[in-house]
Amino acid sequence: MVKLFLQSIAIAPTTTASRCSSWFISHSLKRCRSISSTTITLPKASKIKSASAQMSSTTQFTFGPYKIDAKEVFYSTPLSYAMVNLRPLLPGNVLVCPRREAKRFADLTADETTDLWLTAQKVGKQLESYHKGSSTTFAIQDGPQAGQTVPHVHIHVLPRKAGDFEKNDEIYDAIEVKEKELQQKLDLDKERKDRSLEEMNQEADQYRSLFL
Repeated sequence: MVKLFLQSIAIAPTTTASRCSSWFISHSLKRCRSISSTTITLPKASKIKSASAQMSSTTQFTFGPYKIDAKEVFYSTPLSYAMVNLRPLLPGNVLVCPRREAKRFADLTADETTDLWLTAQKVGKQLESYHKGSSTTFAIQDGPQAGQTVPHVHIHVLPRKAGDFEKNDEIYDAIEVKEKELQQKLDLDKERKDRSLEEMNQEADQYRSLFL
């Protein structure tokens, strides 16, 4: 009698564990089958593409008092954007601006200042590589006496190569000349002579592909 009792104690835990394990596996399989049979509907690629196209077409950019065609903008963040230049001083000469119209550098918030320079850094790196440059000039003309003609903070980004200017400092005089031309060319009453919108859009498309 004692022997049989001891045998029943030895067998019981194993049997109970086995039954629990079988129930858990069976229950888990039922849940897995239920989950696997659930259909997850994802938006079609065409819908995503059209939504993206609609967003870019409705995005508005301003540069001082002037409206900028979104097709001329090749990179943007919630606080900054980069656009091609009407009259580039060198290949890859672009402008990086804050989205908000801020006349002076000191008018920018801390977040805008950080984002502006991070954007300029990213754009400069990509364009220097794209144009096979070896250096990059970043320049700000902060205020009329510094040569600023459009009252909207902007960074000139210029990929550089050896020999592009006989004397390196000459580039700053050239930037000042181009800054004056920029204001003249942005005047809607003046005719664009150097580059057409189509040429600028093509350049923006090329640069845009660098940030995909």
